[in-house]
Amino acid sequence: MNHLSPEQLLQSLQWRYAVKQFDATKKISEAVWNTLEETLVLTPSSFGLQPWKFLVVTDVAIRQQLMAHSWNQPQVVDCSHHVVFAIQKNLGEAQIDRFLDSTAAIRGVARASLDGYRGMMVGNLVQGPRHSIINEWATFQSYIALGNFMTAAAVIGVDTCPMEGIDASKYDEILGLSGSEYQTVVACAAGYRSSADKYASLAKVRYPKSELIRHI
Repeated sequence: MNHLSPEQLLQSLQWRYAVKQFDATKKISEAVWNTLEETLVLTPSSFGLQPWKFLVVTDVAIRQQLMAHSWNQPQVVDCSHHVVFAIQKNLGEAQIDRFLDSTAAIRGVARASLDGYRGMMVGNLVQGPRHSIINEWATFQSYIALGNFMTAAAVIGVDTCPMEGIDASKYDEILGLSGSEYQTVVACAAGYRSSADKYASLAKVRYPKSELIRHI
């Protein structure tokens, strides 16, 4: 397998920024978008449980509605693909069992061989201290997916803009999630930057590595 060099990876991350103005005429090709969807699917999660759903919004009329509940940020409409990250609410034993059934089938092992793993997950997420904050835990997982998506996009030359400035409950209404087992937590616009976006040329503001990283 060919891998990016360290220099190429850092160049991609230096190139990336939160796009303020997308070129609405430039669309992500189907092949490139399929690759980015696979990066979402391949995102790691705690226990492997994948407590999420990713809604890819390309319908312009729906995106117009969403923009009104996104601080009127034009990226929602001007981007190529608008991804909404939703968590699976109130994760419990049913979701754990579904994951274990899938694991047993894909890996060709007896379901009973995973009983110990089931007990550990139930003890931690259903009966343990995380149960009272299970939706917050799922939200933490969704941000892993967001970061993975943005990095993968940068590596293949696609621009993104993560968006927390949204009314999640209104998103749920518009996207048909209200009353379902899922709820919106964050969104990310993806596409190609406009040449008129002045933010593309601004220097990144980051604290020195010496302040952020400690070797022990």
